[in-house]
Order: sequence, then C-alpha cells, then structure tokens
Amino acid sequence: MITELPESEGSVLGFEITGKVTLEEEKEWIGKFNDAIEKHGNVSALIILGDEASWSVKAGIEDLKWVVTYMKSLYKIALVSDSKVLEWLVSMDSPFAKMVGIGEKHFELSEIDDAWLWVKD
Repeated sequence: MITELPESEGSVLGFEITGKVTLEEEKEWIGKFNDAIEKHGNVSALIILGDEASWSVKAGIEDLKWVVTYMKSLYKIALVSDSKVLEWLVSMDSPFAKMVGIGEKHFELSEIDDAWLWVKD
C-alpha cells in the first residue's frame, strides 16, 4: 500500500509504503510523480519504507522503467527506514545516483524531521 504523506507540497512528495504494492498502486504513484514533474520540472521524494514493503513483479518492472525514463527529473530521494540492509543499499547506490544528478540519502525513522529538512533543501 502506498500512502501519500500530508507534508507533500509542490515539488517535494512524501509517501509511506507498507505491504505489497500492486501494479494499480504503482501506476497511481507514478501518475503523482508525473504530475509534479510536469508542474515543477524536477521532484524530490521522501519515502518511508515499512518492514513489510514489497512490490509485485509487474509493479517492480513498471517502477524500474519509470526511474530509467525520468531519472533526470529526480533531485533528491530520502529513504526512511530502520532497515540496516536498506541503509547499506543506499550507501552503495548513492554514488551512482550522484553521477546522474540525484541526491540519495538514508534516514532512520527517528530522523524523519531531518529527512524532511534535507529533502526540502
């Protein structure tokens, strides 16, 4: 399930992902990003990933295709989770994201306020 966070505003979008994301939810989520890109050019996102967050295969493929197509429109991505695995994955991925102009950073759930400040800056 993907829930938009009330702090979303303008070119900064926030979402919480819990449970398994379906293709329909993924398409709705992509539509919100596309609308923000159309209005603002670039977007930043804060994404809270719950412990049980996962994607159906079709939703995962759709997500990957979208990211490859629109990566130049992404400015910052704050991933918020207490998962040490996700923290490690972000630390491995962030240098590659930086090469294409995307700021990417992991925050623990207790650092949510810092994550919002970083992604809005």
